[in-house]
Amino acid sequence: MTQNTLDLEENSHAPKAGPVECLGMTFPNDEERRKHFLGILRDKLKDLEFRKIEGFPIGSDEDILALSDPPYYTACPNPFIADFIKHYGKPYDPSKPYSREPFAADVSEGKNDQIYNAHSYHTKVPHKAIMRYILHYTEPGDVVFDGFCGTGMTGVAAQLCGDRAMVESLGCRVEKDSMILQPETDENGKTVWKPFSKLGARRAILSDLSPLATFIASNYADFSSLVTFTDEALKLVSKVEKELAWLYTGVSGGQVLSAVWSDVFLCPNCSHEFVFWEAALKNEKLQESFPCPHCGTMVGKAASKKTGAIKLDRPFATGFDPILKKVVRVPKLALVEETTKSGSTRKTKSIKEEGRKSLVSRFEGRAWPYIPTEEFFPGRQTNKLINGSGISHICHMYTQRALFAYGTLWQQQLSSHKHTSLFRFCLSSINNCYRRRENGGRWPI
Repeated sequence: MTQNTLDLEENSHAPKAGPVECLGMTFPNDEERRKHFLGILRDKLKDLEFRKIEGFPIGSDEDILALSDPPYYTACPNPFIADFIKHYGKPYDPSKPYSREPFAADVSEGKNDQIYNAHSYHTKVPHKAIMRYILHYTEPGDVVFDGFCGTGMTGVAAQLCGDRAMVESLGCRVEKDSMILQPETDENGKTVWKPFSKLGARRAILSDLSPLATFIASNYADFSSLVTFTDEALKLVSKVEKELAWLYTGVSGGQVLSAVWSDVFLCPNCSHEFVFWEAALKNEKLQESFPCPHCGTMVGKAASKKTGAIKLDRPFATGFDPILKKVVRVPKLALVEETTKSGSTRKTKSIKEEGRKSLVSRFEGRAWPYIPTEEFFPGRQTNKLINGSGISHICHMYTQRALFAYGTLWQQQLSSHKHTSLFRFCLSSINNCYRRRENGGRWPI
């Protein structure tokens, strides 16, 4: 299994510089800690029996090491699990009986939460719901295991059991001695407060077969140096924003706040091309069926018996791709609208053909940042994408402007591996914002 180990209390208070403690060892700084454990992991990766573990990721040693931050997180089965449990676990003591009533309450937590919304993921559970179970069944410092962690909400919940404000947001009360009380109804129908747990972070071991899931989980559950990271990241974003001012200058001037792109389609009856946004938009709503602006035939993205619309064809453009460095055939796309800001004035303006050409010309002769160029592999969902949109490479999921900005931010190196990884985690959380609809100006990381 791909595993992600987190020392939730020790790691969350690790300083950016200066001595750090990890699994009972002290290092001059956090980079030395990582260097030490990377050496151990590098040797472990040479063990053929270790690599035979079911679910071992397909990838080179260097790729696995680059993604890992041992012992807290490894992009492969984590060989430090036993050390973690030995250092922080508590042997079973029969003289201290464990007893908890079954948790028998309805749990309902909304999903409109910044932590929950940072990364979408199937079967994701709000961390506040998990906190209720952890508080009920565990004590501060206990080890919590989640073998199917997804994006790590159990790790987040385990840490936030030590956050007074978060625990109180669950409707609990926290006393000065860290005792947590919850409201119950007595035999007279009155509300009484009864103790049931103690305030304090729990330690978590998170595991999942998906390297993507564990990468997200490791960053979600790493609360180390958030203040210093935020300060450094915002300064970096401000620097890149100035460097890319040419990229987010509106076609008609001003700073671009948002931009809308549209598919271009081909009428199967008259063979004329048109911009979908311009033809289908009526009363500020895109119509499923509409007349072709050239011949009047009812058309739509899908055929409709109800309206008699016929399905539109998709035209392609052939040209040299500066990223793939070869001639490619890609579906046509058009910039149709920009919202810009000049001083305190905002305005939204439709973009016509000449404006689109001026935007494309900005990239001529510029050196592109590193951009993923992988081609989609065959599969049920990828085949739907390829056949439905004509997009075959990752880089074609984005407009050139979004791709250039995203790539420039992605290649930035912060003061430490931990901060660089967290910065990329923040970028990946807003990844969906830059497909077909762009957000300009200050990047929301």
